[in-house]
Amino acid sequence: MDVKFEKRFQSFKNSLDSLTEARERDMADSFVLSGTSAKFSITFDLAWKVMKDILIQHYAMTGFVSGSPREVLKTSYQADLIDDDIWMEMLKIRNQLAHDYDGVIVKEYCQRIVHEYIDKLWEFRKCVEKILETD
Repeated sequence: MDVKFEKRFQSFKNSLDSLTEARERDMADSFVLSGTSAKFSITFDLAWKVMKDILIQHYAMTGFVSGSPREVLKTSYQADLIDDDIWMEMLKIRNQLAHDYDGVIVKEYCQRIVHEYIDKLWEFRKCVEKILETD
């Protein structure tokens, strides 16, 4: 993998570590909620970009029409980088959070972010680390 990938993957790991701290925070605090929302969006964006890098560099898959997050997720599922449809749900929530000006969406999905989505992001991280061990 190239230097750009290594930097992006390191950023993803750092962001995931930071997002995971949300599990220790008071989710009733609006500042914590907004921080969790922002950190989830950043971590998710880094995750799908790492997926795209792996698909291109490790699997030599370049057939993305536009390289959109949705296409990358579908191709990552086919390549067994991710294992279920929750990633499409995560994409939908990430898109909604970008327009969550009053904090309603993050309040609704915060528990899923903290208790489900973080676990999926960790599973992906471990998958990437396993791929890197074999390279």
